[in-house]
Amino acid sequence: MADSKVEFINIKVSEIVPNPEQPRKFFSEEAQEELTNSIKENGLLQPVVVRPVEGAKVPYMLIAGERRWRSCQAAGLEVIPAKVVEGATEEEAYVLSIAENVNRADMTIMEEAGAYADLKAAGWTPAKIAKQFGKTETHITWRLGLLTLRPEVAEMVDQGQIKNNLAWHIAQLNPANQMVAAMRYVRGDFDSEAEAQHFANGLKMMEQQTSLTNEKAPTAEEQEKQKKAKAKAKDGLGKAEEVLIPLLEELAEKKPEDLAVILGDDLARHLRVVGRLYAKVQMVRNLLSKAQGVQRAMAEEFNKAAVEVQQEAAAAKKTAAGAKPEAKAEKSEAKTAGKPQSTAKKAAPKPATKPEARTATGTRAPARRTPAKKAEAAVK
Repeated sequence: MADSKVEFINIKVSEIVPNPEQPRKFFSEEAQEELTNSIKENGLLQPVVVRPVEGAKVPYMLIAGERRWRSCQAAGLEVIPAKVVEGATEEEAYVLSIAENVNRADMTIMEEAGAYADLKAAGWTPAKIAKQFGKTETHITWRLGLLTLRPEVAEMVDQGQIKNNLAWHIAQLNPANQMVAAMRYVRGDFDSEAEAQHFANGLKMMEQQTSLTNEKAPTAEEQEKQKKAKAKAKDGLGKAEEVLIPLLEELAEKKPEDLAVILGDDLARHLRVVGRLYAKVQMVRNLLSKAQGVQRAMAEEFNKAAVEVQQEAAAAKKTAAGAKPEAKAEKSEAKTAGKPQSTAKKAAPKPATKPEARTATGTRAPARRTPAKKAEAAVK
């Protein structure tokens, strides 16, 4: 914007239009009302930023300050102070607009992500975007990663139901699993956000692997290894419960001054060992939490596969039920075709003199079937 010219003038509110490409779409009604009341009392303290638009019905377009402009309209102001930037390109004006809003607390995370995506589409790299707005490249990359969220989940993120870090983990999933992870978190199935993240990561692992229904059963050797590993872990956990936990509980009941006397020269060693234990416990707890996420994801995948199998079985049963009448008809036709022809005596028409040979409606009564044995004898 080196060639741009800037001046401050008073402009009629009616001579300004908002930018349709404004990155910020959500405006809090409560905050807007507060700003309107402030402007009514004190006037507009910070000018809006506009640029002239040649050939348009309205001569100026907002670059920054749409909230202020809206509140000035609501407050009934006719003329407001404005900073006019002449010679700014649309891209430069857009960058100014993002800079105005990107650090505001009430700009939603999805609006921010959309703004960065527009700049990326214009050829900006995440590094350049980060430098322009004083962010880290990781911050920009994570925001851009949110754009794969399905609309329903993105709305949950915008409303604050799902936090930013968890939103990124959910965004890595396919659309169906995004909804599973989001709904389970929102309804409170997890004790913490970390647990929800581990669950989302578990679902991602399931997506990258073959379906559980297609996996091979473990061999006898693998089953034996799993059995031994499980027994070893169980035995180790039992020892910790029997020895370590009671020891820590006993120490926890003492006062610091008592421990200083009781442990004496051994105090430093206790502190060092407990410190190592604490670090390992934290690490293992995190590991177990991730394992729990994988386990829950496996259960979710298995349940989904089970439902699909049930649906397929029901559909197959329905198809088979619909095909039975046709099969019966074909079988009946085949049976009739395979029977020997009736004898001449049987095929001869009934005498007309017998009234009982006709029904009350005047149609011919159905002929009686010749038993199978008699028919065979007739053929012979």
